[in-house]
Amino acid sequence: MVNGIRKAAFSCSKYVSGKSMDEVMREYGLDSVVKLGSNENMYGPFPHALEAMRDEVAMINIYPERNYIKLKELLADRFGLEDASWVSLGHGAGNVLDSIAKTLLEDGDEVIIPQQSYRLYPEISKIMGAKVVEVPLDEHYRISLQDFAKALTPRTKIVWLCNPNNPTGTVVNREDFAWFIDQMPTDCWLVVDEAYAEFADQNLLPDVVSFIREGRQVIDVRTFSKYYGLAGGRIGYLLADPEFVNWYDTVSEPFNSNRTGLAGAVALLEHDLPECQRCCDLMKADRTRLNQELTAIGCDCIDSQANFLFFSTPFDANELAERLLRRGVIVRPCAGWGYDKHLRVSIGTTEQNDEFLRQFKAVYSEMLQAAA
Repeated sequence: MVNGIRKAAFSCSKYVSGKSMDEVMREYGLDSVVKLGSNENMYGPFPHALEAMRDEVAMINIYPERNYIKLKELLADRFGLEDASWVSLGHGAGNVLDSIAKTLLEDGDEVIIPQQSYRLYPEISKIMGAKVVEVPLDEHYRISLQDFAKALTPRTKIVWLCNPNNPTGTVVNREDFAWFIDQMPTDCWLVVDEAYAEFADQNLLPDVVSFIREGRQVIDVRTFSKYYGLAGGRIGYLLADPEFVNWYDTVSEPFNSNRTGLAGAVALLEHDLPECQRCCDLMKADRTRLNQELTAIGCDCIDSQANFLFFSTPFDANELAERLLRRGVIVRPCAGWGYDKHLRVSIGTTEQNDEFLRQFKAVYSEMLQAAA
């Protein structure tokens, strides 16, 4: 046993990602796999981003400079902010969230998180010595900000809010969002993780940036991993009051975004937005189609505002997911969130979604017959 590990680390759990494509092919003797378990954008990478990243490799020996500044300027303009002082970056949204925790949390602080949500929130809070208060989702698999408000105390420092929520794809009510901010204690910050926001009906989402501009203690965290198809590029960002951004930049590491990812992100915003939206529209249409087809065979689907679908069956989710793995389809069983009969399937390309439906219907039929 090694010595010197921080005591707080013993209360944390290691993040467990889904099985990789190589792992599944090797374990089950398959030649190909449809990976729909990690909410990646299977239409990416987009053409100009790919070209820009290839060109940037020749300068990989130099720290990122120009595009680091340029990306912040492009994002400030995209969200209607005065300048780049309202924006900062990180190695993916996870690194941004971690740096926010390091900027704000101290021993004895409290954080509030949805009990069924992104699993990084409790771990990055506990390692900083914070007490984690979990609030269950309501009966409609939604985050209830009324229930969150009941959990607020003078020691609440961060409220972690995933919107749309992962793994359910549900969103919070806009009016409740504004009301909740008024309930927060003086030192409390609302951190809104909008990793999936681009896939949602924008009329349903709160205008997070407007609250930031008003001087409220709100931070908007976003990513290039989902809508922009740049998960391997590891580019996340936050929008916040410039004074907070200054403290965030003080705490976070220097050069906290890689050169190729930055080049890809800049190219996406300058040239690939129409293609991103075209593919998003395809995914939304397929999301509706999958919902309809799964519902037709007896699954209970939750209307999703993300690039995945959350649904239940009469069967054990782990067993169902295992049977799909043997057929070369990776999905995410949701037992780890306390949903033993629920699956989360990412929306891939139309061809991938068709293959998922074909294999799922076959497995589902087998299990129905066995249960009869």
